[in-house]
This record gives sequence, C-alpha cells and structure tokens, in this order.
Amino acid sequence: MLNPAPRLLLALASFLQVIGGIAHSSAFPKASAALAAVSLPPFFSNSFKALWLADSTTMFALAAVLGALAVQPNAAAKPIVLLLSLIPLFVGTLIYVFIGGFFAAYLLLATAALVFVAGLRLTKAVIPADRPS
Repeated sequence: MLNPAPRLLLALASFLQVIGGIAHSSAFPKASAALAAVSLPPFFSNSFKALWLADSTTMFALAAVLGALAVQPNAAAKPIVLLLSLIPLFVGTLIYVFIGGFFAAYLLLATAALVFVAGLRLTKAVIPADRPS
C-alpha cells in the first residue's frame, strides 16, 4: 500500500494553488483600474496585464498537475515532483522580496513546502513485468 501522506500533501498544495489562482484572477479588474489611473506606455501597461493573468494561469496549471499527482502519485518520478516545488518557491520568494510579507508569498511558500515534502515522501511503486507498454 502506498503511503497516504504524499497524496494528502499534494492535494492540499493543489487546493492552495486553486485558491491563489481564484484570488489573483478576481483581483485583475482592480489591478487594471489602478493601471488605467497611471500614465504608462502601452507596452508596459499591456505587459503588466499579460503577466498578471499569466501568474493566475500558472497557479491553475500547477494546481491541475498537483491534483493529478495526488490522484496518481507515481505518475511522476520523485525528482520531477521536487522540481515542481521550485515554481511556487521562486514566485513566492520574488513576491516576498519585492512586495514584502503579503499573504500571497506565504501561500506560495507553503505550497512549495508541501510539494517538496510530498516529493521526499514519494515511494515509487514497482511496475509489474507483465504490464503492457
């Protein structure tokens, strides 16, 4: 039997990413309104909008991957899961450095820790030799 801890950790990490993606996406209209109130060249204004939505999309995509791994933890090798933890780690660190102790940084750092610990606790199941390839 597989250890249930990685599944629970990955499911919680997926949930946190969904919450983060929803919060970030729902803040886009306010961010756009604030952006309209300042005078920026169109390139920078449009880049801001694209990066804002790209961050939300990244959270939703990572949530989907982590959710799939929670259902089938052996679908990815341990090093891949450990590498996945770097995505929220780096984004959370950048938020902390440039914005400070904003809740999004903590949410992302918590996600990174959950995924990293889940990756460490993964045990690769032995694939039967008679399994068709």
